[in-house]
Amino acid sequence: MGPSEQFSRADLLRILNVSEKQLGQWEKWEFVPALHPGIKDSYDFRDLISVRTAKQLIENGVSPDRLRRSLQALQQKLSETRTPLSELHIVSNGKDVLVESAGKQLEPLSGQFILNFKTRELCEKVLSMPEPGAASVFDLALEYDADASTRNKAADTYERVLALDPLHVDALLNRGMIAYEQADLETAVDYFRRAVHIQPENPVALFNLGSTLDELGLLPEARLQLRLATRLDPSYADAHYNLAIVCDKLHAESEARDHWSSYLNLDPAGMHADYARARLNTRATR
Repeated sequence: MGPSEQFSRADLLRILNVSEKQLGQWEKWEFVPALHPGIKDSYDFRDLISVRTAKQLIENGVSPDRLRRSLQALQQKLSETRTPLSELHIVSNGKDVLVESAGKQLEPLSGQFILNFKTRELCEKVLSMPEPGAASVFDLALEYDADASTRNKAADTYERVLALDPLHVDALLNRGMIAYEQADLETAVDYFRRAVHIQPENPVALFNLGSTLDELGLLPEARLQLRLATRLDPSYADAHYNLAIVCDKLHAESEARDHWSSYLNLDPAGMHADYARARLNTRATR
């Protein structure tokens, strides 16, 4: 679940099971952000976490001043974390609010926990809504994609993203990579072509397409796509490396040499550096 996903007031009330009167009072007390046309027109997932936190702390009798300070600290932590918001763990003893992320252990808290929830619960509620947004589904796909045992689920979930947003380039690229890893190169090429069609100046899409075309033996087109990738991003070391390989296969020795050299200049200690040097030395001794 990403911070860019937006929710209406009705969505928030339904997901968190709070009343309009409750939410209005919390906004008045500045426990939760209020909506203002033209300034803040909708809520994001951070707001859902804050409202869920406020609701539970209020139900447990935390004083307004302490609650306000806790929620301000929570918002700061949520803005700083790079962990997907759906993977956080919120714990409080009524005095401190702690956020667990990236697998780190929570700091010790004195006293009995009065709040203890994982934000994945909110994510699941959002996804159970009749029409989840593409961003929500994409975040779920990323979670599946991070685990090899759920890679097929990731593929299916990327398809859900594309059904909601056929122009979602990251979903196309990630779905293509799953096909590539499963040795389904023709399918991978199809996804990469679609990504390039949508974003013809996306170096990663061009690199993925060119590299897969190379493995299919379609060398002239692979060369074209990889050339474009290196022109758009001259610092793309792997694109130079793969282009050098394709040029070698096409006996374009001068161009291959240029890209072996570019690769080594960009990544002299890279995993392919020894091979690139060997190719350059072979040509130098001819």
